[in-house]
Amino acid sequence: METLYAITVGTLTACSVFLILRGRSFPIVIGLTMLSYAVNLFLFSTGRLAINELPLIGVGETSTDPLPQALVLTAIVIGFAMTAYSIILAVRVRGEIGSDEVNDTNYAEQEGQR
Repeated sequence: METLYAITVGTLTACSVFLILRGRSFPIVIGLTMLSYAVNLFLFSTGRLAINELPLIGVGETSTDPLPQALVLTAIVIGFAMTAYSIILAVRVRGEIGSDEVNDTNYAEQEGQR
């Protein structure tokens, strides 16, 4: 189970880094969201992975820690707010500039001529 979990976190991280390195704003937003999912899964795994065990500290050898679960729930809410803000920001920049390229040199040249 740990191997599958590690492969999932690694795949999410690799895909998110690929999307973050793209030159357009929407794939960057999707990449940041995927990276937050990967971090949430990693934080969740720090509480030990145990199936059919009580989430109590010190009960058994394979008990799970409830603190990372609470941190992940908080991170999900913060990640949703960050994603919504990033999408609104990307849409506004697209409307003002007319392009969603991150390194748009045409816009810089137009601002220099004004």
